[in-house]
Amino acid sequence: MNKLKTMYMGIELNNPIIIGASNFVTDLDSLKKAEELGAAAIVYKSLFEEQIQLESFQLEERLNEFNDLNAEMVQIHPNIEHAGPDEHLLNIRKAKESLTIPLIASLNAIDNETWINYAKLLSQTGIDGIELNFYQVPFDFSKSAKFIEDSQIHTFNEIRKNISIPISVKLSPDYSNVLNFVKKLDNAGADSVVLFNSFFQPDIDIINEKHIISSHLSNKGDYKKSLRYAGLLSGNIKADICSSLGIFSGEDVIKLLLSGASCVQIVSTIYKNGLIQINNIKRELTDWMDVKNYKSIDEFKGKLSNNRLTANPFVYKRAQYVELLLNSGEIFKGT
Repeated sequence: MNKLKTMYMGIELNNPIIIGASNFVTDLDSLKKAEELGAAAIVYKSLFEEQIQLESFQLEERLNEFNDLNAEMVQIHPNIEHAGPDEHLLNIRKAKESLTIPLIASLNAIDNETWINYAKLLSQTGIDGIELNFYQVPFDFSKSAKFIEDSQIHTFNEIRKNISIPISVKLSPDYSNVLNFVKKLDNAGADSVVLFNSFFQPDIDIINEKHIISSHLSNKGDYKKSLRYAGLLSGNIKADICSSLGIFSGEDVIKLLLSGASCVQIVSTIYKNGLIQINNIKRELTDWMDVKNYKSIDEFKGKLSNNRLTANPFVYKRAQYVELLLNSGEIFKGT
């Protein structure tokens, strides 16, 4: 019996370790190696509508750059159009054909029609599920939180009507009330939620006084917000919970499973420690389960979620902060 088996999006996984979406997964040899080392599933690199729009604009600009060079010249290039998502769709088909473990597509679009169209195209490639990247990074003063959330729920409903494969939604932590929005997604039929997405953050070089691109890799311990919300959501929604962001070791995975997650997504630890980290995490999880005499993940999944806490039912709220204030002398003694 495989004691590490878990369910995610209605799909049985051999263990709770999923490779999250990144440039890393576009290399077929790396995908096969990840499978060999024990990855339970792969989320393929996101199909970005914004990227396709930008590439299309740049292509048109280059093709038309010298059109007016001569008064008698109308056009110096044949009619060429950007291939749109075709290359991505071809690559994801190849990835699916090369793997025996589940492959999940990732989609990040802008317009409602594009969300639906791209989701339909991706679902036709043979993938096992699709991950929608919903996010709310405030930059528009005119849009209310309700308007944004209602629009995203509408988009989800339209996608749900048009495809039959399992759907997960990967969220940013920037919603006014993450719990409320996840509950709406759950009611709309989301098969799972992924907590949370990681975005590029702006930074500034003060010497040259210009914006710079900072590292987008997460750091160990960044999982704590995901742990909090997994603990609060566990037992209160039908959808599976997948924790993401800052998960580096078997110990991190164990904590998130105890809080209520069914599985985790890892990316940064692969970049920093190599693919062997998949096997290391599996070993650490198995060793801990042996010590605790757990025969399956279901025996302890959500054991420390908010719904099952009796000794301190406020631990996911403000209890730790209050305890820190009350015992600050002891905690910071000697520092």
